[in-house]
Amino acid sequence: MLAGGSGTRLRPITHTSAKQLVPVANKPVLFYGLEAIAAAGVREIGIVVGSTHAEIEAAVGDGSRFGVEVTYLRQEAPLGLAHAVLIAREFLGEDDFVMYLGDNFIVGGINGVIERFVRDRPAAQIMLTQVANPSQFGVAELDGDGRVVALEEKPRRPKSDLALVGVYLFTSAVHEAVGELKPSWRHELEITDAIQWLIDHDHRVESSVISGYWKDTGNVADMLEVNRLVLESVETRIEGSVDAASELIGRVVVEPGAVIERSRIVGPAIVGGGARIQDSYVGPFTSIAADCVVAGSEIEYSIVLPRASITGVRRIESSLIGHDVVVTPAPSMPRAHRLVLGDHSQVQISS
Repeated sequence: MLAGGSGTRLRPITHTSAKQLVPVANKPVLFYGLEAIAAAGVREIGIVVGSTHAEIEAAVGDGSRFGVEVTYLRQEAPLGLAHAVLIAREFLGEDDFVMYLGDNFIVGGINGVIERFVRDRPAAQIMLTQVANPSQFGVAELDGDGRVVALEEKPRRPKSDLALVGVYLFTSAVHEAVGELKPSWRHELEITDAIQWLIDHDHRVESSVISGYWKDTGNVADMLEVNRLVLESVETRIEGSVDAASELIGRVVVEPGAVIERSRIVGPAIVGGGARIQDSYVGPFTSIAADCVVAGSEIEYSIVLPRASITGVRRIESSLIGHDVVVTPAPSMPRAHRLVLGDHSQVQISS
């Protein structure tokens, strides 16, 4: 599992936090991937980490909470997905393996694709999905029979709209391919080049076009969309305190220790443990993390990270608010007009 990226598209959040740990529905994106891998029967996971290794290791631990055994593999710089395979060579040995990008979100898990790989054992198996902006992804070109004939990483002129989903399955054949690579124009060792090497050397590469939901949670809009999707599936669970003056509508989760007072919450929404919502409105598709305060405010379709405080703000929407942020209204400024008007003037002032 790759968890070493810097998350430049999620800055400023990722200046101080690993992008793989930004939560959706109050759970880090990385955890959804670990759960999917564990559910598919994988028990040994190597997590490739970079500059945020301490935060990743503190969050995941030894993997026992997910039912897996975790080994951490340090990548000194983000030099490409194939470089991650290169540094994991000793850990992987000659085993078949799945490579999962830690900031990807796939509905339905990966059980089916692993079962197919184990049954057919191609040198590589990739997952594809149609996207509107293929130049931002690795792109596959298929022939008339649906076989993969070419791949390219973030092409300037894409030959198809089929993007590689961030899950790859390989036999040990990929190690020879990675060993032959040279850095791309992006100065990285590209996994698409490694798969192309396999194709060029007559190794079997299979693909499947997925119809389910997939997102690379690399920017705020995608994070909010994944948060919306996950919240769609929550079931009402009230374990915190809700006073008689409050109203909960739809599917709302109030985690232990949370306090709701004189507020209206319209689900799907989740309020984390120890959070306090007072005299406020929390609208659909909103995740309020642990120990936050929302007072005298309105918020909707947003993600609020732990210990943030929002007080006296009329309306917030489509927002990602980081750890320990304090949001308050700006002080009201006196409004006045200073005029020097000649005789017989006519002035209209919009107040």
